[in-house]
Amino acid sequence: MTNSIGLDEQKSEQLVAALNILLSSYQIQYMNARSFHWNIKGREFFELHVKFEEIYNQLLLKVDELAERILTIEGTPLHAFSDYLSASEIVEAKDIQNGPEAVATLLAGFTQLIKSQRQILAQAADAEDEGTASLMSDYITEQEKLVWMLKAYLG
Repeated sequence: MTNSIGLDEQKSEQLVAALNILLSSYQIQYMNARSFHWNIKGREFFELHVKFEEIYNQLLLKVDELAERILTIEGTPLHAFSDYLSASEIVEAKDIQNGPEAVATLLAGFTQLIKSQRQILAQAADAEDEGTASLMSDYITEQEKLVWMLKAYLG
């Protein structure tokens, strides 16, 4: 059986499950970046305050794109923060005000996002889901560069 956009229903359901975990991870990464933006202190305040805002704005766009992709392949996106906390592969960060610690936390989160997106990319290819595959490919390309930059910042 196929859904209304011609994808195998069973494979789409499996993709929805994986995308909901990814969506949850993005929501936690977003809140971590937002928290760092609000709470950063120290000599790097001015540069990191701006960078964290740039990062959380990018993450917020992806949250919306992921939820809409889930809807497009006929799934239901998770939409309760309690669900995000339980499904996320990224840990919620609390009380971090130190620049290097905040950057290292974001770096670990983006590393996890890339890993998850590579798995979904393979799953999407198997399902012949070009839309999801393309989205994952774009995210991976963008985030690989960000990981390099965050690592360079940390030295």
